Amino acid sequence: MSVTGTTKNLEALSFILTAEFDAGVERVWQLWEDPRQLERWWGPPTWPATFEKFDFEPGGRAGYYMTGPEGEKAGGWWSFTSIQPPARLEFDDGFADDNGAPVEAMGSTHVTVTLEESSGRTTMTVATIFESEEQMEQMVQMGMEEGMTGAVGQIDAILAEHANA
Repeated sequence: MSVTGTTKNLEALSFILTAEFDAGVERVWQLWEDPRQLERWWGPPTWPATFEKFDFEPGGRAGYYMTGPEGEKAGGWWSFTSIQPPARLEFDDGFADDNGAPVEAMGSTHVTVTLEESSGRTTMTVATIFESEEQMEQMVQMGMEEGMTGAVGQIDAILAEHANA
């Protein structure tokens, strides 16, 4: 599996996932900038994502939903705050209702993705910062760590397809 570690720090209100891939940084960046590729891995394996909106520029927004095994849907939104290809991406992330509007009661998190290449391999770090201890604990109880680990674990197969193409 590509995930090399996760760290939860309640004092810093952070959850950090680190993964390593047998691909260059430009290729791994494509997994974030192309919504069709993003749909193939964002969300746990049993909850695939569908991006309905994807305005990939600072100030732009993305809207998506994940579909569960019984057909249930869970919406989400991103607001891109910084895009520095191919090394860094920052966005605010939150839950959305059936109409794509933010669910204010759930708050939002700030996500920073960094990609670093070394010897043809890329290390990806996804750092999520929470608004409060309560929000962080709620997200962890909802399965955030397992969900993100499972989601990122799908990337190797996508990269292998392109490497063999």
